Amino acid sequence: MSSFTESNLVKKFTELNNTQQSIQTLSLWLIHHKKHSRTIVQIWYRELEKAKPSKRLTFVYLANDVIQNSKRKGPEFSKDFAHILPDAFTQASKEADDKMKASLIRVITIWKERGVYDKSFIKKLKQCVGMGAPLLTSTSATSVIQPISKSTVKPTKQPEVATKLEPKKLKKNEPEYSLRQEVEAMGVQLPQNVDAEDLVQRLSDLENSASCDASVRERIAALPPEVSDISHLDKIQDRESADRLSEKVDEAALLLNEYNRRLVAELEERKKVARMLRSFILSQQQQVKEKEKSLQGHRTKAQRKRGSQSKKGVQRQTSQGHKCQTRVGIPHPEPP
Repeated sequence: MSSFTESNLVKKFTELNNTQQSIQTLSLWLIHHKKHSRTIVQIWYRELEKAKPSKRLTFVYLANDVIQNSKRKGPEFSKDFAHILPDAFTQASKEADDKMKASLIRVITIWKERGVYDKSFIKKLKQCVGMGAPLLTSTSATSVIQPISKSTVKPTKQPEVATKLEPKKLKKNEPEYSLRQEVEAMGVQLPQNVDAEDLVQRLSDLENSASCDASVRERIAALPPEVSDISHLDKIQDRESADRLSEKVDEAALLLNEYNRRLVAELEERKKVARMLRSFILSQQQQVKEKEKSLQGHRTKAQRKRGSQSKKGVQRQTSQGHKCQTRVGIPHPEPP
């Protein structure tokens, strides 16, 4: 990767466009230079302020991608971005229409669902956008799979470059639900018995799932722009160049289709594991309630037993007192 300089960073921000490939390629570069996170965040905010209103959302998508994908390598970006995000969302929402504000809220909602930031900070960000509650429910965990760099937010107006997949299109008026809402709605359908070891193993297996496959993500991020940018069709001058482009597109499609297939399988597995996890938690909560009920019963019996013993002790003392009084009242016979 190219070396880090402020001028180089500004140039990359200037060249940033509203496509998955552009966002994720720059995101990988920024994470690679995470030791400069403070400088990166400061320049990111400065460029966001200077950008046109329509491009500010792209800067937010970039921040989302960096924040979520840098978590495993360290908290530098999430902490440094936290200082500037309220001002950034205030700037991004200026001159923004309802659709753009809804997209900003969607990013914030994803951070809430994934525990990226705490509830009070999430509430503050929503207020910065000018909305106390989200307009739309996030699709991050239901019909959309994590993109190449694990970020689940997609740029608007541009075709998706196989990093987000919607296996099932929603009807116009059909509500969208988060994974948590789906799982909670399945309460009566959940399995009753979940083996703890099996659950732990399946959770561990998810660490090696498609969305965690860095090598494939890097291959997709490195795809040439001509396979996704339709403007390159105008540059075709002869049959040979057309065949070369067709070959590149076919190879890219093969890679993307296979990755999307793996992502769909991962989504289904995540849903199953989420149901298992919820079932396991409900089972543990039920056991805790039963144990607490049993404990309360034992406590009640113990209190009754202590009360009974105390009552018997008082009665014994009273009886002994009466006997002593009776003995004191009996005259002793005088010697003859």
